[in-house]
Order: sequence, then C-alpha cells, then structure tokens
Amino acid sequence: MLLVAGAAGLLAYPRLSTRLHRWQTTRLATAVITPLADTLHEGDLIFHTSQSAQSQAIQLATHSPYSHCGLLYKTNGEWQVFEAVQPVKLTPLSRWVARGQGQHFVVKRLRDAATVLTPAALARLRAAGQPMLGRDYDLAFNWSDKQIYCSELIWKVYDRGLHRQLGQLQQLRDFDLNNPAVQAKLHERYGRQLPLDEPVISPASVFASAELVTVLSR
Repeated sequence: MLLVAGAAGLLAYPRLSTRLHRWQTTRLATAVITPLADTLHEGDLIFHTSQSAQSQAIQLATHSPYSHCGLLYKTNGEWQVFEAVQPVKLTPLSRWVARGQGQHFVVKRLRDAATVLTPAALARLRAAGQPMLGRDYDLAFNWSDKQIYCSELIWKVYDRGLHRQLGQLQQLRDFDLNNPAVQAKLHERYGRQLPLDEPVISPASVFASAELVTVLSR
C-alpha cells in the first residue's frame, strides 16, 4: 500500500518524478564511469546518442548513431564535458552520460595525444573555447560564432587551439535530406529557404576523423 501511495504521489507531482528519474539515472551513470575514469585524458572527445528532439533527424541525415559530442576536461578533480547545449557550458560527466540513450558513449583521442596534448597545449584548447562559453545553442547550424552547436564547438576549439581539424567540413546539401523526419525538422528550422551551401561539421564527421583513435566504448 505504501508503494502504491508513493507511486501515486509521484504521478501527482510530475516535476518531482522527473527529478527522481534524473537523480536515478545520474547515480547509475556515476557507477558506470567511476571504474573507467583513469582511462580518460583531458582533451578526449566523447560521443553519444542524444535523446533530444532533433537527435533522430541528425542520425538519419548523417547515417550515424552519434548525434551529440563534447570535449573532456578535469576541473578540481571532477571530469566534465565542455559541450554546446543551451547554453555552451561545462557539464559533470555523470550527468552527461545519464542524458545519453542507454548510457552508451564512445571516447576518442588524438592519435599522437601522448606527444601533442602537453599541459601548454591543453591550456590553449581551454583558451580557444573560453570565448564560446555561455553562447546560445545554434538550432540553425550556422557557421558563425554567434551561436554554437556541439560538433562545431569541438572543431573550432581544436582548430583554433592546436590547428588540428577533426573531421571534414561539408555543406548542408551533402547530407541525406530525403527522410520525412529530416525534412520536417528542416522545414521547422528554415521554412522553404534551405541554406544548402552553409558549411557544416557533423558529429559523424568528427567521429570518423583519421586523426582520432577510439580509447573507450561503453
């Protein structure tokens, strides 16, 4: 009876139920990443399948399961993900993993990270990203710095901080735009005027970069 009453109470307060679910998933994610933490290095890239409203369209357009990505830093002993959401910010790794589908994620690293990612190089990466911290998320995937999306953030931080370009820049027209789910999202964002020539860097393109190796897949 107490369990039934408790469940009924949660249903009566959906905000409380949401918070409980978030707490539970974050706790599970913490248990997942704790034994893996020593495998991570600052400057690593992390990818997962987002559960956002646009995730399916990104997956279909890029033919990849990975629709969101970020950059790993360690601050005051805590692993965090530098990511472009709303707004661009640092998110605790456990919370980031909890948001992904099935808490699955992949971590990638520069092939030559052992020699390239010195403390000075990591400082340059952080400095390159600092001006974008707090910027609004870019729903239209424009290439300007006024607003930023996830793979754009990673690409620009590495390009400006280390002069390394992770993934191939494409144009919007290069993606598979035929699926009805993709077309619906494009119509929602652009109406009838699609910016087909706009430079775009996708999570899939960064993920496939020959500059990177996979160091962890969970």
